[in-house]
This record gives sequence, structure tokens and C-alpha cells, in this order.
Amino acid sequence: MKIKKRGYTVLLILSIIFTLAAVKTALPSDTASHECLLGYRAYCTFTPVSTVICLALAAACCIVRRRGFTTEE
Repeated sequence: MKIKKRGYTVLLILSIIFTLAAVKTALPSDTASHECLLGYRAYCTFTPVSTVICLALAAACCIVRRRGFTTEE
């Protein structure tokens, strides 16, 4: 059984937030002032770049959480 150390929940929440932010950046938006790099009006002007950055941060949180904040019993 794996024991979760203090801070595990914080990293889990950060992973969820970064994943939701990645999805949010790719969504189309009528109120956007400029087109994104993919050619449509998205919530974030730098859509492909910001999406990849958010997903990389979510993955990093998952890796740190798994390696540093869990121990085998």
C-alpha cells in the first residue's frame, strides 16, 4: 500500500488546475481580440505554445508527486 506524504494533495490540485488551463487555452472564444497561432480566435492568443506549457507543468507535478510524495509500506 502506498502512503501519501504531506503535500501530495497540493500537487494533485496543481495538476488538475494545469490540465484545466490547458483545455481552456484551446477553446474558441468570440471575444478574443486576435487570432491564435492556429488561425482561429481562441481564449489564449498563444494557443499551441501555452497548451503545451500547461500540459508539461501538469506532467511535472504528476511525476514529482509520484516520486517524492508517496512511499511503499
